[in-house]
Amino acid sequence: MPVTRTAHPTRRQFCRTALGTAAAAFSFRFVPSTVWGANSRLALAGIGIGGKGASDIKGAVGAGFQVVALCDTVDTTKLDDKTGRLKGTAESRQAYPDAKFYSDWRELLADKSLDFDAVTVATSDHHHAHASIAAMRAGKHVYAQKPMAHSVWEARAMAKVAAETGVKTQMGNQAHAQDHMRRVVELIRAGILGKVNQVHAWTNRPIWPQGFDRFPDAEPVPAWMNWDAWIGPASHVDYSHHIAPFNWRGYWNFGCGALGDMACHIMDVAFWALDLGAPDSVKAEAEGGNEISAPINSTITYVFPARGDRAPVKFVWYDGQKGAKFEPKDWKLIPGEPNLPPKAIFEGIDTTEAKGYDCVFIGEKGKLFFNRGKNNWVIKPTSGLDGFKWPEPSVPRATDQNPYKEWRDAIDGKIPQAQSHFGQAGPFTEMVLLGCVAQRAPGKNLQWDGPALKIKNAPELQKLIRREYRKGWELNA
Repeated sequence: MPVTRTAHPTRRQFCRTALGTAAAAFSFRFVPSTVWGANSRLALAGIGIGGKGASDIKGAVGAGFQVVALCDTVDTTKLDDKTGRLKGTAESRQAYPDAKFYSDWRELLADKSLDFDAVTVATSDHHHAHASIAAMRAGKHVYAQKPMAHSVWEARAMAKVAAETGVKTQMGNQAHAQDHMRRVVELIRAGILGKVNQVHAWTNRPIWPQGFDRFPDAEPVPAWMNWDAWIGPASHVDYSHHIAPFNWRGYWNFGCGALGDMACHIMDVAFWALDLGAPDSVKAEAEGGNEISAPINSTITYVFPARGDRAPVKFVWYDGQKGAKFEPKDWKLIPGEPNLPPKAIFEGIDTTEAKGYDCVFIGEKGKLFFNRGKNNWVIKPTSGLDGFKWPEPSVPRATDQNPYKEWRDAIDGKIPQAQSHFGQAGPFTEMVLLGCVAQRAPGKNLQWDGPALKIKNAPELQKLIRREYRKGWELNA
């Protein structure tokens, strides 16, 4: 069905008029959609429509958007998928048959016949910043999957462009919208543990191949794949099914490894509650990583300075599996034992990802164990609760604990921004991705100048903070 629209200028026309005045170069703000008619369904373009992209589009539709365009480098009308990996991509095309289809998001954004309000971006990591910034520059509201960027500089640039354009943004770390996470943020800020000086967080990822030291052998590009568009801003490599559609996360050229995949979920509550900002230093111990691939496992220690009356914080991240090995014959990872914090940290708490906890705060009065997938948390010792004054709610709650509805509420002007907007998610993503830089130089304690985006004691790694792009894909930030 066509989108119901009220009689008003298109957002493209509005942006063109605003941008045409010298004073409005980057200072204008888009009029909230309540002015356009909040009862009409906002038009959405989905960039990346399989896997998480499919669920993002579905979530946006449930929040009141209507899909008018889809973009993916996989054209399912030509697809012969024997792996089942592209099921979600095919289902998205079937679910929205009237949506105009593109295989390159640049063509979508350049199509002047297409009028829409917002985009979801759920590509591989190396396209996140490029597609999101181009969409924001075009006046589109953006919901971008985590990590919102592929490099530290890109995360800074995305937050900058979001502020300049005034569009409504959201990073796809969904648990940020849940009441139980927001309550824990309030409790930590209210001093339930006293001053927090340590945080430990962990994941069982990667579950895809990492630790290889070469790219896979070249294969013919399938008829259904726009490989040049998929490579996009990254340096060119030949197609292989060992890279796309699923295993790209293990390649630095395209992904950010297990840290980039999961830390934006698991480290989120602590970064938010403690208002951590930029670390002073970060050091990684890692096995199996190299210039091509993220490591098989790593332990990363971030050190944050005191912030006002808050204590300095040591934040330790654990990923992967000890003793795991990459098997080149089948291009797969053979599992080992989980890489976890020392047993003394847990005090008997179950540590398996399905049943246990993925983050623990340590403060003056004890420990708080938190799992983003559960609506309860554990304090040890419970005597630390004696005399604690429970704070009133202070963090706004998301409608139905739903990140897509929160994003829509921001677009409609009901709230200023979703809580995981790029102004919040950008600095957080910078911190996470700085760990990816440390993984490339294991054992070296990197001294970080956050405002300047500079590694003070390792200038040879500066190229990883802002990488070069393939010709024709330069980033307008």
